[in-house]
Amino acid sequence: MSLPDVLAGLRRAEQAAGRPAGSARLVAVTKGHPLAEIDTHVLAHGTFPLGESRGQELRDKSAERPELEWHFIGPLQRNKVKYLSRVSLVHTIEAAWQAEAIAQAAQGWGHAPDVLLQLHNGEAQKHGVLAADLPDTLRAVQATGLRVRGLMVIAPDVETGADQAGILRVFQDTADRAHDLGLAELSMGMSADYPLAVQAGATLIRVGRSLFT
Repeated sequence: MSLPDVLAGLRRAEQAAGRPAGSARLVAVTKGHPLAEIDTHVLAHGTFPLGESRGQELRDKSAERPELEWHFIGPLQRNKVKYLSRVSLVHTIEAAWQAEAIAQAAQGWGHAPDVLLQLHNGEAQKHGVLAADLPDTLRAVQATGLRVRGLMVIAPDVETGADQAGILRVFQDTADRAHDLGLAELSMGMSADYPLAVQAGATLIRVGRSLFT
């Protein structure tokens, strides 16, 4: 598969859901791939946000190519905040202290990234804000001055036998909660499940493996 194949699948998913073409945007997950591969497999086909989850790798790539749109999509530890200076969107906020650390660091960057709150999907050992805590976490993050654009969720993995109906319910529940909170952005869906995410209203899908195979 290649990026054009993924884009074609994304357009088919939008059409099947009765959505306008381009209403769901691809975030190309580029962790582990050098810039030469990213140029060949991703940027040769257009301009896309690039998603990184490793702090030092993000620092090095974004320093070399600061003109590109960089997103951070991995678990955010305190020692990684300093690597986010060229990031436009952080997908994985799950606690107010993370937003506070970003807001403080951003005073020296001259700009602050927008953020998404990561919703816990109910599986053990997963990151994210518990659904019951979303309103309070949203208020606390907004109080730091950062702009909260929406929610992110990682669904159970279809490749390990997760039921597609259950995955769709996770996506639809996330979309419903974002709507109730007045949030428009929905980062949902990866290589194996993005058509279900588009069906539920995803505005950003995070695909990596399929782009480089």
